[in-house]
Amino acid sequence: MKVIIYTSDNSHVKFSQLLKEMFRDLRHSWSLAKTIFIRDRKAEYRASFLGILWAFILPFTNAIIWAFLSLTGVVQISDTGMPYPLFVFLGTMVWGIFTNCINLPSTQTKNFMQFFKTQNIAKETSIVSGILNQFWSIGIQLIIVIVVLIFYKINPGFNFLMFLVMILFTIFFGISIGFFIFPITYFFKDIGRVIPMGLTFMMYVTPVIYKTAKFKPLQKFLDINPLSPIINTTRNFAVGAGFDNLPYLIGIFIVSIILFFFGWVLYRISIPIIVERA
Repeated sequence: MKVIIYTSDNSHVKFSQLLKEMFRDLRHSWSLAKTIFIRDRKAEYRASFLGILWAFILPFTNAIIWAFLSLTGVVQISDTGMPYPLFVFLGTMVWGIFTNCINLPSTQTKNFMQFFKTQNIAKETSIVSGILNQFWSIGIQLIIVIVVLIFYKINPGFNFLMFLVMILFTIFFGISIGFFIFPITYFFKDIGRVIPMGLTFMMYVTPVIYKTAKFKPLQKFLDINPLSPIINTTRNFAVGAGFDNLPYLIGIFIVSIILFFFGWVLYRISIPIIVERA
């Protein structure tokens, strides 16, 4: 039986060997990740009276709140180009996917720490399991999106496929950033506490519940915010519209690929150190 010794000394690991192990473990992680995902879903709903209905209730509640605030005039929203309840639901949906994926490496690694300490499993198992959880949650939210589109008699046509592609891109972008953030938040606890606060603030300076800002400095920030074209484009495709700031979106995609690759390497290197300290 192969014995794995976790150590903070990674000097003996060759980069080519690391790459080979990364893709090998990613391939081997699918079976266990799928089993754990199924187990967790059964356990989640077994002790719940409403069961799977909670997955519909929770994402819908936030959209209803903002729609109510808009209808009562408490919040003044400029023209969004689509029914506001649909606009805010799509915005909060994409934002939720992004924030969940940023936190995914950290949350999943903590959940799998006991496995890492006692079992010889692929490090990518935790990430793949987390992505499966995301797909489950997104699938449920997509049902709501389809129902709302039918209610408002909106037919996005072929663009709905592009909407799904943008959802995948949002997941990819969030995990890419999450890979880099995870080691920092683990070794520097204060930063880990600041990030949730920062994400809460970021939501209100990102076009999640509004499209444009009358305050010029805020609008300038919206223009350079990388989440702006991602959220706007995803929302546009859901109702049959097109890209928002395509050149900037392409640049974000290229940077995301680089971030993902090097973040993945950083994640692999940091896991043995974290397990040793744990």
